[in-house]
Amino acid sequence: MPDPNGFLRYDRKLPARRPVPVRISDWREVYPSADEPLIREQATRCMDCGIPFCHDGCPLGNRIPDWNDLVRTGNWATAIESLHATNNFPEFTGRLCPAPCEAACVLGIAGGAPVTIKQVEVEIVNRAFDLDLVTPQEVPAPSGKRVAVVGSGPAGLAAAQQLVRAGHAVTVYERDDAIGGLLRYGIPDFKLEKEHIDRRLAQLTAEGVQFRTGVNVGVGVTAEQLRAEHDAVLLACGALAGRDTPQTPGRPLRGVHQAMEHLVASNRLVNGRESSTPIDAAGKHVVIIGGGDTAADCLGVAHRQGAAGVHQLDLYPRPPHERDEERDPWPTWPWILREYPAHEEGGERVFAVAVQEFVDDGTGQVRAVRIAEVTVEKRDGQRFLTVLPGSERELPADLVLLAIGFEGTEEQPLLDQLGVVRNRRGAIDSDAEWQAGTPGVFVAGDMHRGASLIVWAIAEGRAAAAAIDRYLGGPGQLPAPVTPSAQPLAVPAR
Repeated sequence: MPDPNGFLRYDRKLPARRPVPVRISDWREVYPSADEPLIREQATRCMDCGIPFCHDGCPLGNRIPDWNDLVRTGNWATAIESLHATNNFPEFTGRLCPAPCEAACVLGIAGGAPVTIKQVEVEIVNRAFDLDLVTPQEVPAPSGKRVAVVGSGPAGLAAAQQLVRAGHAVTVYERDDAIGGLLRYGIPDFKLEKEHIDRRLAQLTAEGVQFRTGVNVGVGVTAEQLRAEHDAVLLACGALAGRDTPQTPGRPLRGVHQAMEHLVASNRLVNGRESSTPIDAAGKHVVIIGGGDTAADCLGVAHRQGAAGVHQLDLYPRPPHERDEERDPWPTWPWILREYPAHEEGGERVFAVAVQEFVDDGTGQVRAVRIAEVTVEKRDGQRFLTVLPGSERELPADLVLLAIGFEGTEEQPLLDQLGVVRNRRGAIDSDAEWQAGTPGVFVAGDMHRGASLIVWAIAEGRAAAAAIDRYLGGPGQLPAPVTPSAQPLAVPAR
């Protein structure tokens, strides 16, 4: 039984981050592993609610109260079993997920401090690896069925592991030179060191998953070849088509780049795949356009590359520090000011502004951005901006990074070859069994729902794997945590 007074005896507390001057001099993770007494103390704060809304906040259905109490009592071996029962890769989610489970924690009602669920999660899997508790599972007799997974991000990898554990032969195809998708080249090492990917891949390989890198399916291997060699195909190619702003004067100038171009180039350099990066912030005035995770990643990279100064621009006004119960009542995901570790490292955030022009230095290189204060109004699903007269000003800019979201999955030959089309959001629709309009072709993750959270990618990968197993004649025992139409907790439209 949990400690009924734990949340009264202990305040919410996270482990200290590495000091800013130290961490911006390298690419190691910001958070060191926490001491066991702290994590057990924080797990003790969990109330083991009769109706745990954290379950609904997380699409994976993680058994959060269960493994919190196991951590409280120091039972790490059973805790990792409970965690792995719903989540293939807690070392990824524990580092990268913004934790909607914490927003739904009962202790967060009326401005309270929720349990540090995300931190407890990552410490469970950290200790599991340290104690050699993460080992390959014994797989059943081969089913004789073959599945191709196109894309090796969290959705594809989760599906591959579920399917190989059901006895199917699984091959994962990746067009990059290493497995991991955005985990590999889109996420900086200060958030996710790549050893975490590699040791999990070793487990998948030992369980029988085959990996083929440097294969652009639809080009190097046609869809016809893929379907001839496999009984089912899962598309898990992500949503990498970056949103652009082609109408803004000066967009073609040198020095204006998509954020992912910057992040991928930096990751390839840090991970020894390249000897230099074509987009370097060293000594430059950097302007990052966007207010989300990708923008914060660019900010942290710019600090480590030695930028002279950084401005991060957000179209919307500064959010409040606490949940607005009228706008975002508990347990929904609140619109609040989110301070990432990168913001602690430097730079200036500018809210309620929009870029009016990228300013030419006379040689075709950007030298500044001209911005103006704006108000934003949404009507009938559209966004309308109003510029405040007389508010225009310039910010110096030698490098501009566009981190303004994604427009869905990329147009690629594979889609035409499979007879699959993008919807108006740039994503791929599916039926109730995760099939993408062509029999035997399934879709999951960001490619299906658009750019989203890593927990949704893993949840969709697991659910699609269950559907594929049924399609292949399996017993239908694989877990399916979400349906294709599932959505995050939200307030019904008024």
